Amino acid sequence: MSVTTIGLDLAKSVFQVHGVDAAGHPILKRRIRRQGLLAFFEALPPCLVGMEACSSAHHWARELVELGHDVRLIPPQYAKPYVKRNKTDAADAEAICEAVGRPNMRFVPIKSRESQGLLTLHRVRSLLVRQRTASVNSARGLLSEFGIVAAKGICRVGVLRRDMEAANEEVLPREARAALDALFEHLDALTAKLDAVDREILAWHRSSEASQRLATAPGVGPLTATALIAAVGDASQFESARHFAAWLGLTPRMSASGNRERIGRISKGGDRYLRTLLIHGKGDGRHQFPAGCNAAFLASGIDRPTPGQCCCSGRCTQDGSRTLGHDPA
Repeated sequence: MSVTTIGLDLAKSVFQVHGVDAAGHPILKRRIRRQGLLAFFEALPPCLVGMEACSSAHHWARELVELGHDVRLIPPQYAKPYVKRNKTDAADAEAICEAVGRPNMRFVPIKSRESQGLLTLHRVRSLLVRQRTASVNSARGLLSEFGIVAAKGICRVGVLRRDMEAANEEVLPREARAALDALFEHLDALTAKLDAVDREILAWHRSSEASQRLATAPGVGPLTATALIAAVGDASQFESARHFAAWLGLTPRMSASGNRERIGRISKGGDRYLRTLLIHGKGDGRHQFPAGCNAAFLASGIDRPTPGQCCCSGRCTQDGSRTLGHDPA
């Protein structure tokens, strides 16, 4: 009997394979090292391959599709109920093999290399924003120990830095000044890297018709539009807008028993990054502009508006907005 369905438990070095025949009887259980994985599947006839949608899953899915296999990615939480007793690689592979054959199972679309490249830009940008926020908070806390404070907002960091430079050694010791100078230089480097990533995302947005069309929605700018294009891909996979909202975790949790139903808060079960962008982009009426807060300036090629030019009279700039709209941080 030939293998018809395979459950593949992914790893960095050693992969676990569990295969069954058309009747569902297990006929293949094997551990394969990374170097021999593609050669193993190349020798197999085309079959259904199930994997959990985790790290490197999209890469291996693309590789196996090129070999002629039908690959389906399963959300890990949907495969977990099929694990029997102890959690091992073999048990996980068997559970994936069982789950992939269920008629009502939901699958994750395989992302293209282009989509993952764009998502990488967003992930790096998010990391840089978090690092910048942590550095600013550290500088604020350290300077407050010497009585040097400034109002909140990323644009106030310059005021904080000038106050630090104007302070004499009686207020700010030489050792503290040297350490804080290094911290502010680190902030300058983070800002330069963040600007470079912003330019890359903006260039991709201007080259994508779908992204520009998304940016016409109120509260959606280039940052949110490109993130949606990269993360969602083909939106026709959702039956309705509510299904899309549920995928994002924006619909309420339901708890029902008998005739009693209880609606809770939003589930927060989807992509936290996308959900944050959409919620921050919505904001209040002052920030609901067709292509985000800086729409007119993006169209004219201006990288960053001044506080007097911005659509909200500089408020969003004081809160840390950039070329692509408001930073979630």
